[in-house]
Amino acid sequence: MNTKKVIALGLGAAMTMGLAAGVSASDEPRTITIGTWYDHYYDSTNTDIYDDPSVADEELAQKHFDIVKEVEDKYNVKIQFQNLTYTGIQESINNSILAGTPDCDIYEVDLSFGIGAALNGFATNLEDILPEDAGIFTDQTVFSPVDIGVDDGVYLFQANSAEMLLANTYMLAYNKQMLDAAGLEDPNALYERGEWTWDKWREYMLALTQDTDGDGVTDVYGYGSRWDFLVYNLLMSNGTGIAMSPTETLSSPEVTEVLDFIYNMYNVDHVANPWNAEDFDYNQNCYMDGRVAFWIDAAWISSANEDSSLSFDVVWCPWPIGPSGSEETNMFKNVSSGNAYMIPAGVEDPELVYNVFYDWQNWYHDDTDLRDGDLTWWEDCAITEENYEVMEYMGARGGFDLWNSLGLDWDWTQLLNGEMTAAQFQESYKQNVQDALDSFYK
Repeated sequence: MNTKKVIALGLGAAMTMGLAAGVSASDEPRTITIGTWYDHYYDSTNTDIYDDPSVADEELAQKHFDIVKEVEDKYNVKIQFQNLTYTGIQESINNSILAGTPDCDIYEVDLSFGIGAALNGFATNLEDILPEDAGIFTDQTVFSPVDIGVDDGVYLFQANSAEMLLANTYMLAYNKQMLDAAGLEDPNALYERGEWTWDKWREYMLALTQDTDGDGVTDVYGYGSRWDFLVYNLLMSNGTGIAMSPTETLSSPEVTEVLDFIYNMYNVDHVANPWNAEDFDYNQNCYMDGRVAFWIDAAWISSANEDSSLSFDVVWCPWPIGPSGSEETNMFKNVSSGNAYMIPAGVEDPELVYNVFYDWQNWYHDDTDLRDGDLTWWEDCAITEENYEVMEYMGARGGFDLWNSLGLDWDWTQLLNGEMTAAQFQESYKQNVQDALDSFYK
């Protein structure tokens, strides 16, 4: 796929294999430029650890600082970050790579546009330039490949760390006191026995939706949160997705089950806090005042809302298993969002570029205990050791689905407020999804 596209762009001749020894052919240091959209530290232009205004741990900062000189001496290079801005990095990728003269040796990309760039032949296939036993293909201590829905190469990669494992995990959370008062068993215990299913969750939400003051109006709901988090996680918990390959699966029976479940939550069982179209953040944060029993939580949400200071206990659990899902195969984290890196097609000596960046990233010299030694923020966000273990469990189960990175103008409120059934929603959007995928995988 990628090779043919690169040749068509006239870039094939520029994709050299690099020097066997992995060093620059010239006596003059080569500058390896990494294009980003925000400031990074440290590179060859920095003279002191305090060039980074956010230094907190001086010892760790010094290690990050020292690796620059070490790598420069090893490869006879200079390392330089270039902040192109978010828009500028996309323009640079689209213009300079197509012209055959990339502005940068490495680009940091948001996966929302990085996947499209890779699929359209703008990224070097690492399988073409690295040996089979390279770390990214084996132990993946420093870098790991990013799944972009194709099987013929590695085009995007991410830096590995314990924090990367935990990032972008969205746990199902619940108010422990509410479940205890209703006499409902801990969902984590049910999950351990294979009994935490959509049907069981529905029973819980029905039991927890109440009119507590007897005025005929529901004031506590079984669930309340953002629709996008809900869609992501119900898809994965049912073993499915909308845009996992060049062919849309929005119209599949498995996705029908997801959409029907959401429709019923809001419009049949009425167990979901009614969607507030005027205040998006309210939907995310309505759990704070005890209005809902279940919601969707994450480390960053817990931190921002100070979950540890709430008047009730916050407990995280894995998502219940859908009718087409299974505990063995379900994914719990969508990996088609976040940041990654790519070496653009047409770069001189791409193997050298990769090796320089690999060694720069490996400032901890394979000592992962040093790299991952301080996870205090994540532990504080989780509040309890049990919550942390749930977050870690979910972070290790990543799946690929592009549905929310296609640039489509979704109107999920039509499903939430009953304007559309699941079948109508599928019929309305399935061609849009396929057209967007055709553009991605052209």
